[in-house]
Amino acid sequence: MAPLFPLGQQSISLLWLLQVAALLVAVSLLARGIKWFLKDRLLPRFQVPEGRREATATLTSLGVAALGYVLVVQGMGLDFGALAVILGALGVGLGFGLQDLTRNLSSGLTLLMEGKLKVGDLIEFNQTTGFIKQISIRSTVISTFQGSDIIVPNTFLTNSPVQNLSYASFTGRIDVPVMVAHGSDVFDVTEVLLQAALDEPHVNPEPAPQVLFSSQGELGLGFTLRVWTSKIDSGQTISSGLHYAIHQGLRERTIDLAWPRREIRTPGARPESLPAAPEAPGDDRRPQPPAETLSELLTNLRFFQGLHGRPLRQLLASGARRHLAAGEILVRQGESSHSFNIVLSGCVDAIHETDRVSRRLFSFQSGEFFGELPLLLEVPYPTTMQAAEDTTLFVVPRGGFRPLLQLHPAFAETIAEELNRRKDVLQSYEADLRERGLFIDASMGSPLEWIRERLRQFLRQ
Repeated sequence: MAPLFPLGQQSISLLWLLQVAALLVAVSLLARGIKWFLKDRLLPRFQVPEGRREATATLTSLGVAALGYVLVVQGMGLDFGALAVILGALGVGLGFGLQDLTRNLSSGLTLLMEGKLKVGDLIEFNQTTGFIKQISIRSTVISTFQGSDIIVPNTFLTNSPVQNLSYASFTGRIDVPVMVAHGSDVFDVTEVLLQAALDEPHVNPEPAPQVLFSSQGELGLGFTLRVWTSKIDSGQTISSGLHYAIHQGLRERTIDLAWPRREIRTPGARPESLPAAPEAPGDDRRPQPPAETLSELLTNLRFFQGLHGRPLRQLLASGARRHLAAGEILVRQGESSHSFNIVLSGCVDAIHETDRVSRRLFSFQSGEFFGELPLLLEVPYPTTMQAAEDTTLFVVPRGGFRPLLQLHPAFAETIAEELNRRKDVLQSYEADLRERGLFIDASMGSPLEWIRERLRQFLRQ
C-alpha cells in the first residue's frame, strides 16, 4: 500500500495506521481486563479494602497500558527521537491546559489509597449530606437524601473539610434545641425532654441522654437535648420523632413554647394588656388539679430524703418517669438491661418463664428498685418484669447509672445493703453467676462485702 507520509525512518501508510490502532485497542482492552481481574477477583480474596483495590488496580492498568503503548510504537518502527520534539511541545501545552484534571487525578489516588473516605460512608461537606456511591480517579459520586446524585471533583474533597459521619461506625450525636416560655418549671421541661429520649427506640442508653439548660434570654428559656444513636444515617427521622414527643409532652404539662410578642400602639391610645394566645383546636387549658412533681416523688423516698440543691438537680437530670399500664411488660427474660428503675408507685412482678409455666418469683413495691444487678454483672434479665398494676417508674438509662452512683455514694451503699437483704433476687441470678464464676457461697465470705466489691469495680470501669 502506498505510503501517506514519512515519519523519521518509517513510512506511514493506511495499513500501518490500522495495525497501530488495532494494537493500541488490544493493549487498552488488556489493561482494562487486568484492572477488572485485580479489583473484582484477586484482591478481594486477600480482604484488601475497596479504596486500595481501586487504586492498585487503576495504577497497575495504567502501567500496563503505558508499557504496551511504548512497545507497540517501538515494534512498529517509530523512533522516539523523532517524536521527542512533538511530545515535548504537546506536554507543555497539555500541562497548562489540564492542570485541573491532573490535580483531580492525584486527589483521586489520594482518596483511594488513604481509605479515609470509602464507598458507603455518610459524609457532610459544603452544606451537602449524602452517601458516597462511587470513587473514581477523577471524581466522586455522592447520593443525597433527596435521591439525586452529585458528581464532585476529587480536589473538592481533599482540599476542604469533610465530616465523615460513619468513619468508624454509624454512631453519632443528635442535638434537639427547645425554647419554652418564661416561668416554665425547668425540672418539668427536663423531664419531658428525657422522657422523649427514653421513649425513642433508636436512642442509645449509653452515653445517657443529657439535657442542658443552655440560655435564658428575651424570648424564653433555652434547653438542648443531646442523645446518641447508632443509626446516625436516620438522624433526621430520629430528630423528627423526638420533636413530636417533646411537643406532646409539653402540651400535657401545659408548658408553652416561647414565641415573640409584639405590642402595637396607636398615638393617644391607652396601653392595654395583650390578648391571650389563641388556643389550638382540642387544647384543654382548664386548670388541672396539682400533681406531685418528680422532685417531690423522689425526695419522699427514704434513700433520697433531705436531698436538695445541686444534688437534687443532678438526680432529676439523670432519668425520667415512665408509666406502665397493668400487665405491660418492661423487659423480657433473657433481654439485656438498658436501665435502672425505681418504683414510684404501683408494683412490678418478676416472673420466671419456662416452656410450660410462668411463675412469679417476687415483686417490687413503691419505694423499691430493680435492674442494678444486670447492670453491675452485665448479664441479661433472668426474669420477665411485668407491671402488676398501673405503675410509675423513675428510669435511669444504662449510661446514667454509674454517674448516679458516683454522685450519690450513700445511695450506692443503700443498693449494696438492700441486695444483701434480698436473697431471692440474688438466687434468681444463680445460673448467670455460676457461669461467670461469681456464684456466692459460704466460701466467699459475706455477700454484703462481695456486693460492695462489685460496686467498687463497676464505678472504677
